[in-house]
Amino acid sequence: MALDAALLALTAGELKNTLLDAKIDKIFEPTRDEVLLTLRTRTDTFKLLLSARSGSARICLTKETFENPQTPPSFCMLLRKHLTGGRLTALEVEPGDRLVFLRFLCTNEMGDLVENVLAVELMGRYSNLVLTRDGRIIDALKRVDFEDSDIRQLLPGLPYTLPAKPAKADFCSMTSAQLVEAACKLDLPLHQALIKSCAGVGPVVLREAVFRAFGGETALLASELDEDRRAALTAAFEAIHADRLAGGRPCLAADDEGKPVEFSFTALTQYGEGRLQFYDSFSEMLEAYYCRKDRAERLRQKSRDLHKTVKNLHERAVRKQAARKEELAQSGKADQLRLFGELLQANQWAIQKGDRQATVQNYYTGEDVTIRLDPRLGPNENAQKYFRDYKKKQTAGQMLKKLLLEGEDEIEYLANVLYEVETAPGEQALNEVRAELKSQGYLKYYKQRERKQKPADFLRYRSSDGFEILIGR
Repeated sequence: MALDAALLALTAGELKNTLLDAKIDKIFEPTRDEVLLTLRTRTDTFKLLLSARSGSARICLTKETFENPQTPPSFCMLLRKHLTGGRLTALEVEPGDRLVFLRFLCTNEMGDLVENVLAVELMGRYSNLVLTRDGRIIDALKRVDFEDSDIRQLLPGLPYTLPAKPAKADFCSMTSAQLVEAACKLDLPLHQALIKSCAGVGPVVLREAVFRAFGGETALLASELDEDRRAALTAAFEAIHADRLAGGRPCLAADDEGKPVEFSFTALTQYGEGRLQFYDSFSEMLEAYYCRKDRAERLRQKSRDLHKTVKNLHERAVRKQAARKEELAQSGKADQLRLFGELLQANQWAIQKGDRQATVQNYYTGEDVTIRLDPRLGPNENAQKYFRDYKKKQTAGQMLKKLLLEGEDEIEYLANVLYEVETAPGEQALNEVRAELKSQGYLKYYKQRERKQKPADFLRYRSSDGFEILIGR
C-alpha cells in the first residue's frame, strides 16, 4: 500500500509536534532516492527519513542505521550548503494531497536569514524532493525537463508549482453521508464506486468501511443499496473518521507468515484481529512496514555495479573455458601433422619445389593421402614445417590441459564471489569482496577507503534442531 493523503496528514502532525524548532545537524543521501536529515532539539536527536522511492515513498522518523556512499551525491551537497544549521519553523501538508512542506530558517552565504522550503512530494513513481526559495526551485532530487513533462517542469530557476490534483472530492473534507450518497449514484460495484467518489485515502480504508458495514464484500452495485445498507455504510465511515480526528490508531496487518501486507490509521478488522499490530506512532508503523523491503533495495542499488562486473567476469571465464576445450580438441589432430611430415620425407623424390600439393601413399593404411605444400619450400623443408607444427600442437595440448584445470577453479571461484555479492548483508561485506577481487587482479582501479573497517559478520542460520550455524566470509 502507498502512503495516502489522510495518513500523511496524521504523520505530518505527529512529526510537527516532535521536530518543530529543531535544527539540522547532518544531511546524508544513502541512496539515490533517499535523504536522511539529523535534527537536534534541546533534549533529543532525531533522524528524519525522506524517501522518494516509488514503491516506498514516505516521510518518517527512523532508528535504522544507514551506510552512506563514500562520495556524497550532488543533491546531498546542495542540501548541506543550503540547509545545514537551519531551524525547522513549520511543517505543512497540502490538503488532500501527498505533499509536505518543510520550512527552514537558514543563513545564506552573506550571513542573512532566509527561508528555504523543502517540498516532499510522495506521489508514487512521481515522488520527488524539491528545494525552493521565494517560490523558485533551487534544485530537485529528480529533475523533470520539458521532454519528461510538458505540464510541470522541475528545474533550477523555474517557479515551483503544485502538482495537479485529482478531480475528486477529498475524503477528509467530505462527510460520511456525502461520500455514501456520491458512491450510490454510480452503477458500479460498491468498492469501485467508493474509489471513484473520493480522493486522498487508500483502497484499504474503503474496503474496511465495506467490511465493517456488511461483514465482507457485497455483490450489489452501489446504486442498489437500500436505506438500511446505506445507513450501515455511513456509520462505518463515521467510525473511521472518528479514528482519524482523534489522531489515528497506527495499525499494521500481516499475513499468516507475519509479513506486513497493509497499514492504515484505523484498525483493519478485515484481516482478522490476530493479524493486527498497533504502534505508538506512525513513524514506527511505517518503519515496520518498509524496513525489510527498503534494506534489500538499498543493498541492491549498492551492489548493482559490482554484481554486473563479477557476472561479466564469470561469463567471460566460461566463454574462455569453452574456447580452450575447442582448441584442445583441435590439438588432438597433432598426430596427423607428424604423419604428413613422415610421408613427405619418405617421398621427397616425387616432390618438386613449387608444388602446391602432393598425393602420396600412406604406408600405414595403403590409402592415398593428399598433403598441402608451401610452394616456396622444398620437399624436406615442407616436412620439417609439419614436424614443427606437430611439436607446437603437442606443447599447446599439454598447456591447455593445465589451463583447463585453472579455468575450472576460476569459474568456481567467480561463481562463489557472485553468490557473496548477491547475499551480502551490507556495504561492508561488498567492500571486502571488492578488495579481494583487487588483490586477485580482477579490479585494477578499485581504491578502498583509508579508514580501517571491521570485518563483515558471519552469515547466520538456525538448524531445525535450534542450533545456530555460523558461516565465515
